[in-house]
Amino acid sequence: MSMVFAPQLAEAAPTSHAGASWSPYDNNGGTCVAIAGGDYCVIAADTRMSTGFSILTRDHSKIHQITEKCVLASSGFQADIRALQKNLDARHQIYQHQHSKQMSCPAMAQLLSNTLYYKRFFPYYAFNVLGGLDTEGKGCVYTYDAVGSYERSGYSSQGSGQTLIMPVLDNQLKSASPLVLPPRESSTPLTESEAVDLIKDTFASAAERDIYTGDGVEIVIINKNGIRRETMPLKRD
Repeated sequence: MSMVFAPQLAEAAPTSHAGASWSPYDNNGGTCVAIAGGDYCVIAADTRMSTGFSILTRDHSKIHQITEKCVLASSGFQADIRALQKNLDARHQIYQHQHSKQMSCPAMAQLLSNTLYYKRFFPYYAFNVLGGLDTEGKGCVYTYDAVGSYERSGYSSQGSGQTLIMPVLDNQLKSASPLVLPPRESSTPLTESEAVDLIKDTFASAAERDIYTGDGVEIVIINKNGIRRETMPLKRD
């Protein structure tokens, strides 16, 4: 009796992609903080950029100057953040050509809100804090979600260290509720140097607990004399 041996067929490759995952977004971590005073605004961010458990660079600035009195700090997906910054720069340049002046910080706050809301169906993965001086020379801070909802406040924080920093700021500053009548100032009672020291303390504390915050902190101070920058080292591990 002859026997026929059929060759073994290789197992078919699985056709299901249920286990595969891909996202157009990444979270590169980092923390931003801003405090507004009567005649100044301090805005700061750490310089670490990460993905997962890897540090991509220890010297990446998350702060972008848009005008002479307006600065944007952003945390989230750095590719989307860069695209957002270029969009705002282009629109501000158009505004300057049309009006022969720079956009005010409150106007830039509204433009940023409109820009984020326009992309609400495929949002910029960016969490922003806008700080500067308003038309009266008072400090102002605007805080945003990813799709453009925003409010003016005396202080704010965004990013991976937000849950560590905001309770400290709430305890130290206690911003007035917008429901309080008559309306009260949204700026904080701190002096400029006190605000800088508070920001340094909050970042030093957050860097102890948040692995995505560290290496250094870049601090930008905006007042009637212009913009100046300071840096402070943080934990590098």
